[in-house]
Amino acid sequence: MTIHWCGTGLSAIPGLRRLIGAGHDVTVWNRSTDKAQAAVGDLTDRINAFERDALAGALAPGDVVVSMLPGDWHVPLAELCLEKGAHFVSSSYIAPEMRALDATARDKGLSLVNEIGLDPGIDHLMAHHLVADYRASGVCDAANDLSFTSYCGGVPKVPNAFRYKFSWSPLGVLKALRSPSRSIREFAELNVARPWDALSSYEAPLPTPETFEVYPNRDSIPFIADYRFDPDWRVRDFVRGTLRLNGWSEAWKDIFAEIETLEGDAGEARLKEMSDQFWQEHAYDEGEPDRVVLCVDLKAEKAGQPVWHKTYVMDAWGDARGTAMARLVSIPVSLAVESVLAREIPAGVSPAPHDPKLVARYLGEVDRLAQHLQVVDHLA
Repeated sequence: MTIHWCGTGLSAIPGLRRLIGAGHDVTVWNRSTDKAQAAVGDLTDRINAFERDALAGALAPGDVVVSMLPGDWHVPLAELCLEKGAHFVSSSYIAPEMRALDATARDKGLSLVNEIGLDPGIDHLMAHHLVADYRASGVCDAANDLSFTSYCGGVPKVPNAFRYKFSWSPLGVLKALRSPSRSIREFAELNVARPWDALSSYEAPLPTPETFEVYPNRDSIPFIADYRFDPDWRVRDFVRGTLRLNGWSEAWKDIFAEIETLEGDAGEARLKEMSDQFWQEHAYDEGEPDRVVLCVDLKAEKAGQPVWHKTYVMDAWGDARGTAMARLVSIPVSLAVESVLAREIPAGVSPAPHDPKLVARYLGEVDRLAQHLQVVDHLA
């Protein structure tokens, strides 16, 4: 069985190197073979120029395709896998077009695994751990009011005046600022057109508690079911969101104001221009440490009093191994590839696994990637 790893961008390398180093049969595909050579040429000479038909010719039944390419490639590559009898893994959110492949994948006995990077990915694993822990606690009761929050952000390890630095093209970050979000606040659906309309403050229970700015991201509500909440549980709050350094909203207020005015083709062109400018001015310097903070929190209350409350908290930063972002995105991908090869993940389209054995194993690996990983019991 061959692993066909497509894409050797900044966030792909540690997981790719891990698979090659572990002795797996890996072929590397990238649009620029020179960049791939620079990234993994010391470990392998099986590097090809990425092109769909060339990949199709090399695919055999039972192989695994990993897409670390831009998001618009995921569904076409997953469709190619179904055609060739191969499995598929990506770190990205499951698009409706990917979800639509589920029945075919099940029929063919093929696994199409997504949402197994950092966020989405490690956050899902932490949520599954906390929900399982709560269920087994003895205080799990449909009469309890539940509050769930999951906040993740990549931020500079050394804060700067801009309160942010970019690990890759800023265009994705800028486009996300134009996206609406859905979440649950005080038992009601909260719909927000722009992130800065729902900014709040969050104190992360790090060894030295630290306050961040947070806001809801995308559509949180489908994850209530994904995280195995019972249909009769009373959900007071349910938010998956983004975390930023304190002062971010003030430093970015002019950017928010301009984004509000952008429309049509001219607006898209201006976004691209802003992205290019930010990449010039606010990209990480060579060797400069990034930082990733992730806090997943579940609290149960009865009659207004907490009866169970735990937070899975992670703090990681760039070191001699490279950036925290690259480790935390790509190594979970590599773990999912190994699980697919070992037939540990069922057929069909799925996000990060909820199987307790896999959750424990994957989070054990994350513990080696992060400088701090802890479950904080607020009632202990």
